[in-house]
Amino acid sequence: TLGTQTDYRDGEAQTDPYSPEYVVPSGSVPELLTLATLTWGRGLPAGLAEVEMIERAREKRAWEANLPAMDNASQIAKRRKMMDDMGRKEWAFREQEIEKLQEVRLEVLKKLLQRREENQNELDAKRLDDQWQNHQKAKEEKIKKIQHDCARMLRKLIAKRKNVMGKLERRDIIKEYTDFASQTYAPLSRTGYFPDNHSECYVVKNFYLNTFAGLCELEASLPDSVTHIKIKVPKPKYATTKTGFIRRSARLEVELAQVHQ
Repeated sequence: TLGTQTDYRDGEAQTDPYSPEYVVPSGSVPELLTLATLTWGRGLPAGLAEVEMIERAREKRAWEANLPAMDNASQIAKRRKMMDDMGRKEWAFREQEIEKLQEVRLEVLKKLLQRREENQNELDAKRLDDQWQNHQKAKEEKIKKIQHDCARMLRKLIAKRKNVMGKLERRDIIKEYTDFASQTYAPLSRTGYFPDNHSECYVVKNFYLNTFAGLCELEASLPDSVTHIKIKVPKPKYATTKTGFIRRSARLEVELAQVHQ
């Protein structure tokens, strides 16, 4: 009454094909036994190369069946000639197989060389990119340093321009205290003043906040309205009926008041 659904297809759970046991009758040589070396994954299922091998084996068996007997000298010479021709044919086929194998190896070698060249090109591009990034960072740092030095030299020139003739100026205390951006109110750190060093002078020290007796005295001086909170129930803004709904007249009054505002 229940069904199941797996995450795998049938081909992933399929085992190797079953090869049953067999018995060969005496005096018979089945052609299928010549393919006993082929197994699943190694020649099976048969491809073009296996089909060519089967056809070649059939031709060789037919050629062996047509060989002349060795009971006559003329037949022996004919048999030897046929065997020499078959040997040359086998060597030619062997050479073709070697050439095909060499071509396959050459293609594999080309692909490996191409892949190695692509990887090397990627590494070179990455190395050039890193060098370009480093040069850019060094360039930005140099530009920042030049801008910083330029601002500093401009400040020096402005300070020198204020006193071109080199005259001594007396301190104007009134001007310093009327200008809230002067050294009196906001001294610069580069002049040797650091405002955070004496920050404890701004801490509030109060007897009523730092001691228990002061807290008790402060609490006693507070009115009852501070320590005892009175909560009043808010009145409804709208006139409601017994069932809890807002009257239409009350809603219209609120809308009119909003429009008036």
